Order: sequence, then structure tokens, then C-alpha cells
Amino acid sequence: MVDTAKKNFGGGNTAWEEKSLSKYESSEVRLMEIVESLCESSDFECNRLVEEHEEQLEAWWLRRKKEHPDLFEWFCVKTLKVCCSPGTYGPDCIACNESCKLCTGPTNRDCSQCQAGWAPEDGACVDVDECAAETPPCGEQQFCENTRGSFQCEDVDECSLPEKPCLRKHENCYNTPGSYVCVCPDGFEETEDACVQAPQPAEAEGTEESPTQPPSREDL
Repeated sequence: MVDTAKKNFGGGNTAWEEKSLSKYESSEVRLMEIVESLCESSDFECNRLVEEHEEQLEAWWLRRKKEHPDLFEWFCVKTLKVCCSPGTYGPDCIACNESCKLCTGPTNRDCSQCQAGWAPEDGACVDVDECAAETPPCGEQQFCENTRGSFQCEDVDECSLPEKPCLRKHENCYNTPGSYVCVCPDGFEETEDACVQAPQPAEAEGTEESPTQPPSREDL
């Protein structure tokens, strides 16, 4: 398929041929060229296999290629059931270890190719500590946490650091994504070096008159 990817009908009038016949890339002509070049003439087993399954290959090429673009998965794994999908191994197609992209057994030492985020070391695929890289993957205001096969960037809570970022007296610190804000609490006003309590509204002037007392016996 790769060898014929950039070819055409070769008749000299490609535009007419593709308009009148079909596009070369999806034509039966191209399929025949692919099938004819699959095996060496002396490879009896390969030629027998192609002949045995030629109708299935033709059906895939003409009708099922769009729905099943991965020929290996459709033909070898699902139709003939003689192969396992990548990432599995053995007769029962058991899933590989999480560190393996391709494998021949269950452990991280059976990987034939490591997954992204894992690297070969002493015959095994081991987790890559992205946070220890010379150029850390997270921003200056983020904490890098290594995870299995990856990493995550966590926001640094500046308000919880030993060296408090908000220095004015009575000032509150609020953490925000990638930063923080310093705010005076309710009922306080900002000054250059402190949050001071705002003056309370003045109490109403004057006092209420005492209710009239009844006269005593002495007054009578």
C-alpha cells in the first residue's frame, strides 16, 4: 500500500482516467498491483495465504476500508483471529503491563516497546520523572507532581507558605490559580502598612426622656 500510494493509472491521461473510471487510490487496479506484490514468487506459504483470503481482502478494499481503516486489526485480529491487538500478548491476548506499548509477557521486563512516559532502563521500562527534567514542565507558580507514565502541575498555595506573602497587619491572604491576593477583612480599611478598623457610625445624639413617675406620699 505504501509503495503504490503516489502512483496513478499510468495511461498518460490521469485526469480523464480518474474522471471516467475511478480514482486510482481506491481502484481495483491498485488493489491488484498490491496483491501481486505481496509475496515472493518462491514463497509458497505466503502465496497460498493470499489466494485463500483474496476475496476477504477485496471486500475490505472495496466496501469496508472506510469503516475499518486498520487492515491488520480487521483482517488479522478480528476476521482471521490469528493475531493479538497491539498492547496485548499470548494466545488469549492478555493486556500488557502499563509500561509497555508492545510486549511478549506480563511484566515491565517483557516490553518490546515502552509506552510514552516510560523509558528502557536495565532491561525494563521504567517511569520517567518529568519533574526532574533540566527544564521542568510546569510554570514558576506551579508544583510539579510525577505520576505513573505522566505528571501533573499543581497550583502552589502561596498563602500557606512559611513566609507569608501578605505583610500588612490584619490582612487576609486568598490563593488564586497561579497567584494570590491580599485583602483587608470586612469592616477594615486599607492603609499603607495595615488594615485598620473602620470607624463606626456615630450614635444618635440625645437620650430618651424618662417616663413620668407617679407622686410619692411625701409629695402629697
